[in-house]
Amino acid sequence: MIRNYLRRFMSGRYGPDHLNVALIILSFLLGIVSSLSRLRLLTYVSYVPLALAVIRLLSRNIPSRRRENDRFLRYWSPLKTRAKHGITRFRERKTHAYFKCPACRKPLRVPRGKGKLQITCPKCGERFVKKT
Repeated sequence: MIRNYLRRFMSGRYGPDHLNVALIILSFLLGIVSSLSRLRLLTYVSYVPLALAVIRLLSRNIPSRRRENDRFLRYWSPLKTRAKHGITRFRERKTHAYFKCPACRKPLRVPRGKGKLQITCPKCGERFVKKT
């Protein structure tokens, strides 16, 4: 019974997306910082992203919410990709070395501990020697 009520209530509404999740996380982080710093004003500021997330979640203006989410993802996706690459490089720091091709600047991964290697860039074909 409650399940059907919620399904009918949310019918035609936008619902959750990446921007909503980011707003909720931002609100949560601001709440933690405000409790640690004991700044009452920051507590109230932490409610703003949460309120925006709820308003977006219940909105019936789907095209506008989709455009907002697309704009957010245009900035967020490159940051997320860079962070994932950074985490991968950190995990593989003991087994692989990373170099940039001197000609095209493409990052290349080579195994560590092999001495001097002649590395050939798969993108431009440039050959260079580096010590791993």
